[in-house]
Amino acid sequence: MRYFLELAYDGTDYHGWQIQKNAHSVQAEIQNALSTLLRQPTEILGSGRTDAGVHAIQQFAHFDTDQALGETDFVKKLNGILPPSISIARLIPVTPDAHTRFDATQRHYIYRINREKTPFLRNFSYYNFHKLDVIQMNKAGEILLNHQDFQCFSKVHTDVNHYLCDISEAMWKEETYYNTKLLVFYIGANRFLRGMVRAIVGTLLNVGNGKIGLEEFEQIILSKDRKQAGWSVPAQGLFLAKVEYPYI
Repeated sequence: MRYFLELAYDGTDYHGWQIQKNAHSVQAEIQNALSTLLRQPTEILGSGRTDAGVHAIQQFAHFDTDQALGETDFVKKLNGILPPSISIARLIPVTPDAHTRFDATQRHYIYRINREKTPFLRNFSYYNFHKLDVIQMNKAGEILLNHQDFQCFSKVHTDVNHYLCDISEAMWKEETYYNTKLLVFYIGANRFLRGMVRAIVGTLLNVGNGKIGLEEFEQIILSKDRKQAGWSVPAQGLFLAKVEYPYI
């Protein structure tokens, strides 16, 4: 039988989602816990990868087992084995051909910028006190919706067949979290390239602080050159927020 796990994690102490030699990963922690609970080696495959220090509010992974599992009891036991930085929300039985990566239709990320320094958000937001023109940044976000090739925002030497993404949302919102002012970027697409969101945010910040204008922002996209885009903002402000499937 195949099952989906809906999960969340604090990525602060991990070298990303994917298993790596001599590195602490989220995938490895979950696989070890599953293997212990099921009493047999069990591998999982996630809906996507997150880099070191990046968090997930909602992530999915699937695994196969010949055991019939009860959701409530299984989730409780698995959470009891996992460290406090990882939590399981749901166990979902699916068809044998269901796939967390290939079946996902939309992925949504948020990036949080902390406008007022506080020690309580240091691992979950990027502190930036500079004055930013949010209106211009949102106009630049609208420009993203008019394009599909985002090679300029991709990490170089990435093994992909193409750089096309259909962005459905790109918007900044000002929010308050525990009496702290945040600037939050919401972005959704059918797929994302490696490093894409952090590079987009860094380039949008250059728009917000007046370093580049809207026309220049669009020319950066058309250039397909990563060197033309802005810097990659710190990982701790980035969250995988939602993954959508047609059958969940």
